[in-house]
Amino acid sequence: MLTFAAAVFFLIVTPGPGVLSTAGVGAAFGGRAGVRYVMGLFIGTNIVALAVISGVAAVVLADPRIRTVLFVVSTGYLLYLAFRIATAGSRVAFIEAQHRPGIRDGLALQAVNPKAYAVNTVMFSGFALGLGPVADPLAKLLIMNAIWLPLHFAWLGAGVWLRTLDLPERTQRAINVAMAASMLVVVGLALASLI
Repeated sequence: MLTFAAAVFFLIVTPGPGVLSTAGVGAAFGGRAGVRYVMGLFIGTNIVALAVISGVAAVVLADPRIRTVLFVVSTGYLLYLAFRIATAGSRVAFIEAQHRPGIRDGLALQAVNPKAYAVNTVMFSGFALGLGPVADPLAKLLIMNAIWLPLHFAWLGAGVWLRTLDLPERTQRAINVAMAASMLVVVGLALASLI
């Protein structure tokens, strides 16, 4: 179980659309809006997990047309996001939003978030806890959520905290480039999952 928990931690803590957008909501709109957004992401990631556990995701993604549409939408969004972050210049720019994001926005992001599907697929198919066909996925859900929630709230807190800082231009630019590179890694993982 410790190996599983460590894998969950490292797969979730790495920047992807969910954590980057969480930090962006915190930086742009503060903690209250961020909590609503995180709740949408939380519900969405658990819906994705249940789709993976039940096999619904495998059935839906077995249709090459649906898989292609989801891939194009999610990859396009991630490339756009990486471009926006990398070209933000000297200000920290996780994600700019025109309205105060909420639960619906978090749900929508998780529906097309390739990292959510990849993480859940790896976690539910790649690790056997040896607890049985019902207890195994339930234990994994509990462990994943126990790690997922604090990590996303930490990213939210980082966004709220960054909002208050007056960082030097060079530091801000380095943060932007690192975030954009992280997004490109997520795109690469999405591409690798199709091969």
